[in-house]
This record gives sequence, structure tokens and C-alpha cells, in this order.
Amino acid sequence: MTASKLGKMVGVSESTVVRFAVELGFDGYPSMQKALQEMVRNKLTSVQRIEVANDRFGNQDVVSMVLQSDMESIRLTSEALDRQVLDQAVEAIIRARNIYIVGVRSSAAIATFMSFYFRNIFDNVRLVNSTSTSEMLEQMLHVGKGDVVIGISLPRYSSRTVKVLEFAHDSGAEVVVITDSREAPAAKSADHTLVALSDMVSVVDSLVAPMSLVNALIVAIGRRKEQEMSKIFENLEQIWEEYEVYERVEA
Repeated sequence: MTASKLGKMVGVSESTVVRFAVELGFDGYPSMQKALQEMVRNKLTSVQRIEVANDRFGNQDVVSMVLQSDMESIRLTSEALDRQVLDQAVEAIIRARNIYIVGVRSSAAIATFMSFYFRNIFDNVRLVNSTSTSEMLEQMLHVGKGDVVIGISLPRYSSRTVKVLEFAHDSGAEVVVITDSREAPAAKSADHTLVALSDMVSVVDSLVAPMSLVNALIVAIGRRKEQEMSKIFENLEQIWEEYEVYERVEA
């Protein structure tokens, strides 16, 4: 709600709503609104999310609103991302003995995408994924010092991911977390936290900004390993050609 709409609902003026926000220690109503949104977003049920989205969209064009929201998420992620932390994460990944990638539920899509490209760059990549916390921990039985565990944890945060990252941290591994907030549960176990906004769109959590961040991470690693990458993909191109992996498209 706007400050005006909220004031009308509770029977006070818009300026009273703004003063109330300031009295609580916020810069103004928008900052209070944002803080409240962050507080409740992970407590909403799927049904409540649909209700919020319907109220938010109203009679506006859904496609335009969703695409604009995704573009805004990428813009804000780019502005807020700590480049030094990204560089530190790249360094840790490059020197890792083993690389474990953890992401479940909707975050599994990003984890699989990352694993696909990492396997072309490194020979020590393991994708950890299961419907059972115990099975995920079993897959990481030998994790320890010298290893890097990359966890992708976005709202609504999976308890499986949080527990696995706690285990990795306690086992001495270096933990890189991709999440939407430095206060997110998974960030507590992180050595390097990369923040990418994940806006709520009805029952869907937008993965556009986190996926874009993963793209940047892969490209940054590729630039650091440019000579090796050229040789790897030269070999891959020969394999793809020989075994007709891709369809030929006539010009």
C-alpha cells in the first residue's frame, strides 16, 4: 500500500503515516515498507502470496509488470553487489580441492545450471541434491578443509540447504552463499555472501537476478582460467562435432 492508501484505511492523513515511520527510526515510509516486506515475505503461505500478487498487479499488464520487476532486480543487484567479495569467491573456487554445489527446490535449477558449466571448467565438481537431508550430508561425508561449498538459498529458504551449509562450515570447508540478503539463514554459515535480489511474484520467486549473478561468476572464473578454457572447449568442440551433439543449422 502507498502511505496515502494506508492512512485512508486506518483513518489518518498521509503525513501522519510518514511521521509515524520516522518516529520508528526509518528515513521515511518507503524504508519502513521495505523492512516490513522483508520481515513477512518468508512467512507468507502460497495462498497469501497469490492474494498479495493480485492486489499488487490489479488490472495492470502482468507481463510488463513481471519483466519490469525482473529488470529492476538485476539493476539493484548490480548496484549492491560487493565486487571484492565476488573476487574472493572466485579465488576460493579456483584453488578448491573439491567444489560442492548445493541447491534444492526452486534453487535446484540454478545449482544444475552452475554445475553444467563448472564441469566443463573443473574436474572436481559435485552437485549435491536430494529430497533427504541425511542423503545430502552423506554425499558430503568427506568435505573438509581445502574444499569449497557453494550454496544457493533463496526464499522460501529450504531448511535442507541451511543444515548442509552449517555442516560444511563446521567441517572446515570454505562456504560461498548466493542468497537474497546478508541476514538470510544460510548467510550465517558463509565465508563469502553474494547477494542477488529475488522478488516475490505470486507463488513464483524470481530467479532472474540470482541466475545473472551466477553467469557473472562463471564468466569471472573463465577469464581467470582463459588459456585452460580455450583448450578445454577446443576439445569439446571436436567431441560435439564427432558425436553430433548439436543439430546443424543451415545458414
